Amino acid sequence: MSEKQRHFEMEPMSGEPVEVDGTYKNEWGREEKLERGQVFPADPMLGTTEWELTELDFDNHHKGHTDPRLVPKADDASNEASLKHPRGHIDRGDK
Repeated sequence: MSEKQRHFEMEPMSGEPVEVDGTYKNEWGREEKLERGQVFPADPMLGTTEWELTELDFDNHHKGHTDPRLVPKADDASNEASLKHPRGHIDRGDK
């Protein structure tokens, strides 16, 4: 997104519904974890304030452990050894 497009976007305001689960920060740096369907709260000092999404909250249905299939093995020649090339063949780095 270009800087010009971002300039015309407004952050959500207190009283508006939350559309995305995540952690939000207001103008004074107060962070709040909010879920979809809740309403952005007013700040005790500022009153109505803008809220910026700082971290998405994903529900991956697991306990937060990395999938063992994603951990590089000791015998891998490089991290790129098993990446698939967009055209369908495996790029092993040897040209």
